[in-house]
Amino acid sequence: MTTAPGTVLVVEDEESIADVLAIALRYHRFEVMIAGTVREALALTERTRPDVALLDVMLPDGDGRALGRRLRAERPDMALVFLTARDSPGEIVGALGFGDDYITKPFNIDEVIARVTAVLRRTRHADVLPQRPPLTYGDLELDETTYSVHRAGRSVELTPTEYALLRFLVRNGGRIVPKEQLLRHVWQYEHTPPESTIVETYISYLRRKLDALGPPVIMTRRGVGYGLA
Repeated sequence: MTTAPGTVLVVEDEESIADVLAIALRYHRFEVMIAGTVREALALTERTRPDVALLDVMLPDGDGRALGRRLRAERPDMALVFLTARDSPGEIVGALGFGDDYITKPFNIDEVIARVTAVLRRTRHADVLPQRPPLTYGDLELDETTYSVHRAGRSVELTPTEYALLRFLVRNGGRIVPKEQLLRHVWQYEHTPPESTIVETYISYLRRKLDALGPPVIMTRRGVGYGLA
């Protein structure tokens, strides 16, 4: 018997879209739960532990982004992927401020499967983790068993994607990591439009959180990539 690659909570009020998502996800061996409202989604997450929530932004009884913020506060280990017809930079940046990915409508179902798989690959913890020594760089310390981060002994609250990005930078020490390499290793994107700003967006989130506890630690090599000072 094969193990399901993860459990997905689909929060979508259009039944036809929810059905297509559920059929495709189940075909790829995901376990799927469906909710059509904010209320149903909250009830499901109280009883179960999905690995990722696929959230429509516009729901009949509330805003999917507000639901995402609540889920992030209550279940920080759950990955969040937003489905939205809004594709303005402001909307995308707002969603990525606390979510792990976004997909614009109309979407390609193969892309949805690939995005969900990639998010789970970088965010889901194994059921049993071996004890591993922390990763350190300067006054940064990343505990790879508890997925916690400290700077100068003070805790830093990061989303799963922010953690994955910082971990990759720490593992590369003081080297400059090209943007394309970050997209491949952190987001598992093989082909991303050159105008994509997802790396820049998450670097700014990391800087905001880390720089509050000490001098700037992430440096930019313009036109190349990022590294740790």
